[in-house]
Amino acid sequence: MNPKTVLVVDDEPFICRSLTFVLRKANYHVLEARNGEEALLAIKQHKPDLVFMDVMMPKINGFQVCTQVKQDPELLQTLIVLLTAKGQASDRDLGLQAGADEYLTKPFSPTRILALARELLGA
Repeated sequence: MNPKTVLVVDDEPFICRSLTFVLRKANYHVLEARNGEEALLAIKQHKPDLVFMDVMMPKINGFQVCTQVKQDPELLQTLIVLLTAKGQASDRDLGLQAGADEYLTKPFSPTRILALARELLGA
């Protein structure tokens, strides 16, 4: 069985590295992107099973990427977890309106990310 593919999108290198490390250790195939434009390209090209994506990023923010992905019939099955420092209910509502499957507020532990990946992917 092929490992599930997870895309980690964050403009903060430390967050990208730590999430990638934890997910790879759990045998997920992990790709990285540093901004919304890279994320959209990677999602269209690789069709990951799950995306962990920061909301506040240069070029295209996480809400916009999420909306575009969820409007594309070929990418509808892509699971998206938005990661943000903004914990207000209105921000969570914006994320869910954009089509996010989950919304996680920073700071979070890498073990929480791994547990969420296993829960969403059933792996």
